Amino acid sequence: MAYEVELPGGYLVSDDSGRLDMAVIQQFLAEESYWAQDRPFAITRRAVAGSLCLGLYAPDGSQAGFARVITDRALIAHLADVFVLPAHRGGGHGKALVAAMLAHPELVTVRRWTLSTSDAHGLYASLGFGPLPEPHKHMQRMTGS
Repeated sequence: MAYEVELPGGYLVSDDSGRLDMAVIQQFLAEESYWAQDRPFAITRRAVAGSLCLGLYAPDGSQAGFARVITDRALIAHLADVFVLPAHRGGGHGKALVAAMLAHPELVTVRRWTLSTSDAHGLYASLGFGPLPEPHKHMQRMTGS
């Protein structure tokens, strides 16, 4: 059974992967996002297949937004690739999409949520995210270009 959250105005959030419009998701990520510019479609498909994803759908059923979380579904989760298409912004849909992810029944035991953002600190702060308390304990390894 799919996890679904009804939003005001006829919008819907769903984890039904069969509803995802991968062409819309790929176009936004590769052409409009600052974090996934030129990401190949094959890589996006693999990332989606290996993640828990939520789609945001407009009243007509079309893809209006997207979010994915990289998780073990028990202890940790990293929120990624969150977006709302420009035509659907301004109605609180981004915040509702992230709130739906945080409330997802498969993630109720997750205690450590992380994310990276360059421009949405206020949105995420309103949902309880903040700076790492001890950034000196965290490391990363980057490869490729």
